[in-house]
Amino acid sequence: MQARFVRLGRRVAPWLAGGILSLTLIACAPLYRNHGYIPEQTELDAIQIGASREEVAAAIGRPSASGLLNDVGWFYVQSRWEHKGGRSPVEIDRQVVAISFSEAGNVTNIERFGLERGRVVALSRRVTETNIKGVGFLRQLFGSIGRLRADQLVD
Repeated sequence: MQARFVRLGRRVAPWLAGGILSLTLIACAPLYRNHGYIPEQTELDAIQIGASREEVAAAIGRPSASGLLNDVGWFYVQSRWEHKGGRSPVEIDRQVVAISFSEAGNVTNIERFGLERGRVVALSRRVTETNIKGVGFLRQLFGSIGRLRADQLVD
């Protein structure tokens, strides 16, 4: 009877070890989550400079975030996060599409930004001349981190 259990154990042990090993490997596989929405490049190409806010909203929808003070721009943000095991999630990609409007409500510029090694990078721009309104906001948002000194806060 005891020899019978030993033989059964010898047959089952490799299968049991293989099952435990595969469960361990599956638990370490990364999971990816996408947050937010940015329009496709073909949708952005269909928007003409000078189009109204209503035309943009009809073509690609309204964003979840818009300009802070006087609604001079719409911002579409999408992030991709990697979850591995018990570790904290890590953001591996972020893209921002900024659509700038004039005071009359017409499109003045469409830009796409991304993060590369923690720095803001312009991936595409519709208007080649400098746009201080749209670029300034994003560059200030991402670029001012770490530039403040204690003596600047006291004054």
